Amino acid sequence: MYLRILLVAALLGLPALAQAFEPCRINIVDKSNGWPVPLVELRTTHQVRFASDNAGVVAFDLPELMGAETWLTVEGHGYSVPADGFGFRGVRVTPSEGGEITIEVERKLPAKRLGRITGAGIFGEAQRFGEFGDWREQGIVGCDSVQYTEHRGKAYWMWGDTTLARYPLGLFDMLSATTSKRPLKNPIPPIQLRYDYFKDSEGRPRSVADMPGDGPTWLNGYASLRDLNGEDRLVATYTKIRNHLEAYELGLCVWNEDAAQFDKLRTYWTKSKDTPKAPPAPEGHPVRWTDESGAEWLLFGDPFPRLQCLATFEAWSNPAQWQLLEPQQSVPTSEGSKPVVPHRGSIAFNEYRQKWVTVFTQVGGDSPLGEIWYAEANTPFGPWKDAVHVVTHANYTFYNPRLHNEWATADSPVLLFEATYTAEFADHAQPTPRHNYNQVLYRLDLDELIQKK
Repeated sequence: MYLRILLVAALLGLPALAQAFEPCRINIVDKSNGWPVPLVELRTTHQVRFASDNAGVVAFDLPELMGAETWLTVEGHGYSVPADGFGFRGVRVTPSEGGEITIEVERKLPAKRLGRITGAGIFGEAQRFGEFGDWREQGIVGCDSVQYTEHRGKAYWMWGDTTLARYPLGLFDMLSATTSKRPLKNPIPPIQLRYDYFKDSEGRPRSVADMPGDGPTWLNGYASLRDLNGEDRLVATYTKIRNHLEAYELGLCVWNEDAAQFDKLRTYWTKSKDTPKAPPAPEGHPVRWTDESGAEWLLFGDPFPRLQCLATFEAWSNPAQWQLLEPQQSVPTSEGSKPVVPHRGSIAFNEYRQKWVTVFTQVGGDSPLGEIWYAEANTPFGPWKDAVHVVTHANYTFYNPRLHNEWATADSPVLLFEATYTAEFADHAQPTPRHNYNQVLYRLDLDELIQKK
């Protein structure tokens, strides 16, 4: 049929129909281990940008550059190639239709990027070559900072403001989902993590924390606590937001198992002339800690503990039982440079190291809220010291990191963490297609890290 159309076009003097062509496949791999590297940007000299997906693949599809020697600038947020004599970091390649090119990048810092675990098009480039055909989109384009806990045999996840494909304004009262408690079986790329989202009557992911009042609802301090009746209760602290980032109400909420949503338990603070600043509350990423007497506590902090209460529902729900703590304000570095001031992060007890460990975002640094550090301490209260720079970003934000120490085993040095990758708060950064405003997962191999300290 197609040949018949071409013949008729030729007889009638019509222009030939353009034929679709197969893109050139570009593989981005870590030179040290051969692993695919997601989130590496390639940019042509006429400013067309590509970003590798979770398979480390770029589908290069510019017809004007097929068969032409092409310079591609390489920017990988901690992964790069050597600079040339003019200081440019890139490679010369000659793309061809249906061809394949491999670019090796060098990792500059200890953390290994495993890939994106939220959003759309996670394998969007590789799928153009017929791979990952069984991967299905879940209706989420982007989502903000994660909260995570284990409750009644499952892992419960929550995210803040969520972007959808159907309209620029998405969900603003917390997205939520469950998975198994070990959802990532092998922390080697390419990774894929699938969620069971809580959905509406039309089968679309929905909000789970629509608290009364104007503006979005943000939840944190996510935990599962047993009450006096022996029932495990899923709890969180809520904040109502207006005018983009202004908090005007703070309170406690509890998961309704039947309705699969959070219900308000009590309001703890409302902004007014007399009370302009929110008081301390059980916020951040809580961890359990047992003191010398055997009492179990819940420590709330972001990253370091600021508040503690006994690890029971009754103690958590009663502000009179909360105890305030004074967190460490800065962390000395292993290299002896200026101490690092934490922005936000999380802590956990790591069995492999037999120490408390933390990852946190640096205030300031080479990229505003884009630098991640690792440190250790003998107790959850510090002193935290010997901080190591493990992740960097070029004029991009990577905030609110959350350790996934729950997935670690006592005999493994592998420690995973995620944070939100976004152009927000950076200096006129160009949002990375597909990746912007999503969670990216990293891996630390603690035995390698400690050897380098």
